[in-house]
Amino acid sequence: MANWSTQLALGIRAMGPGVLMAAAAIGASHLVASTRAGAEFGWQLAWVILGVNLLKYPFFAAGAHYTAATGESLLHGYLKQGRGYLWLFTGLNVIASIASTAGVCMLTAAMLTQFIPLPIDVLALLVLISSLLLLILGHYSLLDRLTKIIMFALTLTTLIAVALAFDHVKPLASQFVSPSPWQWAHMGFLVAMMGWMPAPIEVSAWNSLWLLEKQKTSAVTPSQALLDFNLGYIVTALLAVVFLALGALVMHGSGEHFSDSGAKFANQLINLYSQVMGGESRYLIGIVAFLCIFSTTVTVIDGYSRTLNMGWQLLSQSTVTDAQSDKRLTGIMLSVSTLGLMLILFFKGALLPLLEFVMILAFMTTVVFAWLNYRLMTSTQLPEAHRYGTKMKCLSLIGLSYLLIFAVLFIYWYLAVKV
Repeated sequence: MANWSTQLALGIRAMGPGVLMAAAAIGASHLVASTRAGAEFGWQLAWVILGVNLLKYPFFAAGAHYTAATGESLLHGYLKQGRGYLWLFTGLNVIASIASTAGVCMLTAAMLTQFIPLPIDVLALLVLISSLLLLILGHYSLLDRLTKIIMFALTLTTLIAVALAFDHVKPLASQFVSPSPWQWAHMGFLVAMMGWMPAPIEVSAWNSLWLLEKQKTSAVTPSQALLDFNLGYIVTALLAVVFLALGALVMHGSGEHFSDSGAKFANQLINLYSQVMGGESRYLIGIVAFLCIFSTTVTVIDGYSRTLNMGWQLLSQSTVTDAQSDKRLTGIMLSVSTLGLMLILFFKGALLPLLEFVMILAFMTTVVFAWLNYRLMTSTQLPEAHRYGTKMKCLSLIGLSYLLIFAVLFIYWYLAVKV
């Protein structure tokens, strides 16, 4: 018994990068895209959400697999493939970092409007300042501990809300017909939902760097690293369906639609919970939802900045001390946050249009990120024992085909229908 409890304690301490990845994922893709999918289309997209998570699995898993096998980050692997591959990743990562930071920061500010009566752009600035202070002063260890607590609170609250929602389902009106998501008019939403489901694929590089950071304070075996990743990934996939269920059970068929306004959207989202958990739970739900999105914002800033910092260091072939690296990391965080705030100001508080723009951008770049990870995990430079086997190769090729087909369909839709 003592041995079992010791192994359990070691396993829990080793967990961290996978939980951080889940925190990055359970943000806009879940609270916004999944809930909106359930509210507008009922249960019709549940299988799509699960399918997308399955088809993207090999590309996300590359971070944990590669780092556990080699002791290096994915960025080191890209560089070994050729400098052009690392330049490609870094260039796209710069664009994604600004857009994603803007998206999750505005969503966090929207949640904060439920408690502080200030303009959303002012609140966005406060969120960014708070996130930067947490990262600069607390570093990885504080982010690791804080995320585990917030993730547990959000998961528990959402599961309770959905369980109660099954007892509060109102029968649909006899004349109501659920709209089909498989229409050209909804192509933009479908691509947006799949773009950040469960998260942008470049998160795999964050997972890789977080694993290296975790290994500085705790011994993490390859099996523990993969267990941590798989646990986080499974939780994100299941919770995506749980959020869809909340929208489908409470809002679908009600005639109400989510507002583009950030403040109104936040109010509608909190109302989903309070309708089934009671009005007295409103502030508790608001706080949990805010903390969830805030942790996502912190995680996104940290993850993108770490990958950009490492990419710059590898491409410049510079040798720097830990203090110099930390100083450059802080500068990158400040730059990404500033540019993200400028994008928020450009969209003038219109939350859903901004998030749709960010998610679509993520989907279009996902094809490249996925291909980079597949190429790395099947490369002859990787020891054969650690390369993807036949099953993972087949799943990867199916996933790449799906991503490419939908990217082409979206471009056609945008040019022929949208424009």
